[in-house]
Amino acid sequence: MLGMLPADYPRELILKSSDTTNPDYGFQALDNLPIEYLLENGVIALDKPSGPTSHEVATWVRRMLGVDRVGHGGTLDPSVTGILPIGIGNATKAMQALIPAGKEYVCVLELHNKASETDIMRIVDEFVGKVYQKPPLRSSVKRVLRVREIYYNKIIEMKGRLVLFRVGCQAGTYIRKLCFDIGEALGVGGHMRELRRTRVGTFREDDHLCTLYDLKDAFTFWKNEGDESELRKYLLPIEFGLEHLPMINVRDSAVDAICHGANLAASGVVSVSSEMKKGDMVVIKTLKGEAIAIAKCGDTSDRIAKAKSGIIAVIERVLMERGRYPSMWKKKAQD
Repeated sequence: MLGMLPADYPRELILKSSDTTNPDYGFQALDNLPIEYLLENGVIALDKPSGPTSHEVATWVRRMLGVDRVGHGGTLDPSVTGILPIGIGNATKAMQALIPAGKEYVCVLELHNKASETDIMRIVDEFVGKVYQKPPLRSSVKRVLRVREIYYNKIIEMKGRLVLFRVGCQAGTYIRKLCFDIGEALGVGGHMRELRRTRVGTFREDDHLCTLYDLKDAFTFWKNEGDESELRKYLLPIEFGLEHLPMINVRDSAVDAICHGANLAASGVVSVSSEMKKGDMVVIKTLKGEAIAIAKCGDTSDRIAKAKSGIIAVIERVLMERGRYPSMWKKKAQD
């Protein structure tokens, strides 16, 4: 849909069957998880500074928190600032789920010669929808022509040869190339002067964003004084990084089987998000809202809601540890 990121697409919940969840298993509230657990299964909306690479920033976070694994969701060039989602420990598995979420940037385009505001607005509006791009010479990926989607371009301000605009786009879009192409289309030339990433899916500038200094201070307060209030603002549950995905909610009895790598059968489904298509990336959740796994949808939402048997989702990444829910599937297999 043009005008919004994929993470903003409205979805309804389709009830397939009714069931309840046992309060003795799993986490009852995702907003009050133990800090120790979040340091193994958390995500951070980090405000990357200009200068270091994304890999360097992730390494600093790993050392700062004293954890074994850290991964980031979407590389930013050294000079670019803004949101860099960070996955800690087990949450590194969820970083791939940010690919279909869409990203937003605020960019300063500098034109090489003057152009009328009317022409600028008209040309910028034309660069919405499917665009063809070839990665720049300095890119780390193979330089082949590829198609990317621009969801929206919104001019914020124009002053002389400078154009400040907001762009929502598909992952892998080169904003530097977009600026060059807009300049060429205007017939005056242009280049990207400054860039900041303001959104990655549900990660936003105005929500939970922290700098490296903020994170270091919050971690120190918790470690030395036992004050976890600041760290809890920045250390978010893994589910936060998956909110943009359509979901399939399952019975308690299906949870541990999925944790052991079993694909999801129709009998385990309680409800599904609307508008799902075959092949879509989805998140499998418990009735308490806990993320169990990332999967590939095997059919449309309507058909899954009516299915009485068969595999309806193929598991790609298990996120939940084994044993949080009992192994009810083993008992059924023995019976």
